[in-house]
Amino acid sequence: MKPAPFEHVAVDSAAEAVAVLAQHGGDAKVLAGGQSLVPMLNMRLSRPAVLVDINRAAGLDRLTESNGVLSVGALVRQRALERWATARCPLVAEALKSVGHLAIRTRGTVVGSIAHADPASELPALLLCLDGSVIARAARGERTLRAGDFFVGPLVTALEPDELVSEVRVSLPPPGAGWGFSEVARRHGDFALVGAAALLSCGGDGRVTRARIAFFGVGGTPVRGEAAEGALTGHAPTAAAIRDAARAAANALAPDGDLHATASYRKRVAAVLAERTLTAALERSRSAA
Repeated sequence: MKPAPFEHVAVDSAAEAVAVLAQHGGDAKVLAGGQSLVPMLNMRLSRPAVLVDINRAAGLDRLTESNGVLSVGALVRQRALERWATARCPLVAEALKSVGHLAIRTRGTVVGSIAHADPASELPALLLCLDGSVIARAARGERTLRAGDFFVGPLVTALEPDELVSEVRVSLPPPGAGWGFSEVARRHGDFALVGAAALLSCGGDGRVTRARIAFFGVGGTPVRGEAAEGALTGHAPTAAAIRDAARAAANALAPDGDLHATASYRKRVAAVLAERTLTAALERSRSAA
């Protein structure tokens, strides 16, 4: 199939991009990597009147770290972040290996995947797990949206029609933090049926000082496993405690069933993956101590 007719506008700056968005609003879509948008155009699931191509926009390809916060510009490709994160944040590197295939990651952007907000995608869940935020820029100004407030539903965000996500920011795990990542998919590179990412830090007495776990593929948005986080924080992370926390987190989920997996299957798998990722995070935390 071919897309419906549209006007292609290539911009040279973020300011120019938001000016075009202000003019056209809901009739415009931003084009960066295009790995999600172009298929939707071809299937006519999306019919914008204007495509705002930001690939030449100066300054949107920055990948910087400052005071434990990683900033990822709108044009940073997934493969570039994967390379950067291999030594600096292995959780991100490991998760990115499951995003499509190499050709897709070489072209696809980190910000584009997050703004697309597919609930079975890895990057939105990582943003949630890493206490991330989205920087939304419009002609009228700029605002910061926390990850928990950004995702509203399947492919739906709190972004206004005239806003451009200029960058996302995440808090990098502190020294000594352990991590875990796991997903179940029909084939490598497919969207996950269920997935989980976890972080765990322990104090000198062996008790958990900070726990984070986020699920994807189990609802309309990525979901924080707050029941598991609360059950573990301040306590000794025994195998039984991790198992109980994982079950509590999974029991709090309300996934939908579809032709790929039933709701009950997703909840069972979520409990297994939560236990697996939290256990891996604990082991890595202890190894780093």
